[in-house]
Amino acid sequence: MNTFLVDLVPMMEQQANPSLAKPMESYMRNQFSYLGIRSPAMAEIHRKFFASHSLPAVNELPEILKELWQLPHREYQYFAVGLLRRMAEMLPGDFIEPIENMIIQKSWWDTVDSIAGGTVGIHFRHHPHLAGSVLPIWRSSSNMWLRRTVLLHQLGYKKQTNIQLLFAVIEENLGSKEFFINKAIGWSLRELSKSDPTAVIEFVNSTPLNPLSKKEALKWLERKGQNDR
Repeated sequence: MNTFLVDLVPMMEQQANPSLAKPMESYMRNQFSYLGIRSPAMAEIHRKFFASHSLPAVNELPEILKELWQLPHREYQYFAVGLLRRMAEMLPGDFIEPIENMIIQKSWWDTVDSIAGGTVGIHFRHHPHLAGSVLPIWRSSSNMWLRRTVLLHQLGYKKQTNIQLLFAVIEENLGSKEFFINKAIGWSLRELSKSDPTAVIEFVNSTPLNPLSKKEALKWLERKGQNDR
């Protein structure tokens, strides 16, 4: 085990709560095993760990993330996602490969969405050339989680959102029967509606969206009374 992780495992195991683990596993459709550590306790583990440990060197990070991803309990993947986010501003362009591995392995919304809306969004901002090389591959991938990542990676961009790109990716996924794709389409449009409501209303009115996507897209506007369809 990488020396960076030696102190983490006992710290996590000390917080394990078997009575919480089973409900957490059920919530995730029994796809993953859990120690039974809820989000507030995980946040405290992060705080305590990084109060006494420096961030690892970037060149050590791929192996650390790989080890965390191979550990059997889901909380270790959560720690990996948090570590990746802490170091997002430091990552070189070619770090996209370890990031992709985290998206396509042990995939579910709990890790993919955090990586997409956090690290991937930052990574493409820092390395815009990747939009021309990586995004086309992810957009056409048979892996639904990579396509969901493309839909969600601009969530934090607000007025800097590449609207043309977002709408094009949405149109490529029209007709999908995947819940997580249709939900992501709605989510991405809902976030855009907070900075450009007119663009979203016009797009929704002119595009044959899945009912779930449309419902999600208009939630914020309807709450604010700005939907003048």
